[in-house]
Amino acid sequence: MKKTIIVFTLLILALLLLFQLSKYTIISGDLKIEFAIAIIAIVFFFIGIYLNKKSLQKQSKPSLEINHKKIEDLDISKREYEVLLGISEGLSNKEIGERLFLSESTIKTYVSSLLSKLDAKRRTHALQIAKNYKII
Repeated sequence: MKKTIIVFTLLILALLLLFQLSKYTIISGDLKIEFAIAIIAIVFFFIGIYLNKKSLQKQSKPSLEINHKKIEDLDISKREYEVLLGISEGLSNKEIGERLFLSESTIKTYVSSLLSKLDAKRRTHALQIAKNYKII
């Protein structure tokens, strides 16, 4: 966070210096206003390219590892885990059942089992617990 603040502070100072320099050269008559605007536009263009590349690099970072040991410790079966992933995607019991080729009542049974294994009262609470355990 400190690095980002320092980079943006230096960027703002450099741009202010560029504006002041261009103002001075326009007043002294050494530079026409069109050239000053073009130089400032080019600087902003390259800054935009640089920031875009930085933001794209951050998106390509791999996601957090799933804690398979915790899944085994909680005694969550493969099917229950698939149901948990469906819940994390925001799917209803019916949609999860269609995806896994199971009936809605079977999905309800898996959800009840997951809630008891994760010691949760609701699906959203189960998702919070699962995220804390790093199993989704």
